[in-house]
Amino acid sequence: MSTERILEKLESVAAIAGEHAAAVDAEASFPAATLRALREHGFLGLVSAPAVGGGGASFRPAVDVVERIGRECGSSAMVLCMHYCGVAVIETHGEDSVRRRVAKGELLATLAFSEAGSRSHFWAPLSSAKKERDAIVLEAEKSWVTSASNADLYVWSSKPLEQKGESTIWLVPRSAKGLSHPARFDGLGLRGNDSLPVTAKGVRVKTSDRLGPDGGGFGVMMGVVLPWFSLLSSACSLGLMEAMVQRTSAHVAGTRFAHLDSSLAQLPTIRAYLARMRVLTDMTRALLDDAAEAVSTSRADASLRVLEAKAASGESATQVGDLAMRVCGGAAFRRDVAVERPFRDARAATIMAPTTDALYDFIGKAITGQDLF
Repeated sequence: MSTERILEKLESVAAIAGEHAAAVDAEASFPAATLRALREHGFLGLVSAPAVGGGGASFRPAVDVVERIGRECGSSAMVLCMHYCGVAVIETHGEDSVRRRVAKGELLATLAFSEAGSRSHFWAPLSSAKKERDAIVLEAEKSWVTSASNADLYVWSSKPLEQKGESTIWLVPRSAKGLSHPARFDGLGLRGNDSLPVTAKGVRVKTSDRLGPDGGGFGVMMGVVLPWFSLLSSACSLGLMEAMVQRTSAHVAGTRFAHLDSSLAQLPTIRAYLARMRVLTDMTRALLDDAAEAVSTSRADASLRVLEAKAASGESATQVGDLAMRVCGGAAFRRDVAVERPFRDARAATIMAPTTDALYDFIGKAITGQDLF
């Protein structure tokens, strides 16, 4: 199915995400209905190559889809973000049989990089991979895996098998014997993204399940995953920001001081706060658009723009959320005003690796001519 045909259904799928978003958040439940719609209408195969039956979409359409879903449900947007990141690796290094199933929407993918020992330094796994006869045996304690109990495929990092280097990437089915999820996610925000620790004890995979060269995981992370994740994470933040601007504007326009016969929107201070929210959102959109263009055209400043987009979007989303709560006042704490959920969801971006503080350090290194790692 072509990109154009898939995108025709975006508003329909976004409506389904919006319909279920409050329940997903309240119950900390996986957004199953939204995922069914995404699968049915071809969105899970959006970035897969046309040669294997996918939409062949590049960064721009994927950003647009994640941002639109993010306006309705942050959890759904993050699940889709991680799926597209995993698919990008599978498309680059996976077997055709798996790629075809992903393109058909049969398989949901995710990343399994972050670990308890190295925390947000996702590029430095401590988990092991050892060869035993005709199999590779994996041992690990992954700290956060989005869609952990619902994804079909983990794009998994470990120390190299034999070669030098930081890491090696594997494709691990969730059904593999020896995988377990020792906790249930009951978080502040993104409550439906099923983000759990995953423990691997004696998990056996095939040598052919390796994605890229042994010891070449760092290159895959930096060359494939980082651009996709940074742009799509930024799109999640942007969607949440847009939702908060729209809902806050609607609230103040429709809420009145009865004794003054005027709306909240007639107060200059309220309008100024709304203006700040709008400006921050539009600035973030402009930077994200430019970053996507830079990556798509292999511009010289692409890497810098990717880092800037994630740092700016995460920081700006928290600021917009703070302003939304301030403008809506006590009413913001009610669920029916619908700003407190994206307010909570938006907090995650600054602490998702690479964290905003790490990104500022990377950006500072880049603009002073230093190596990032």
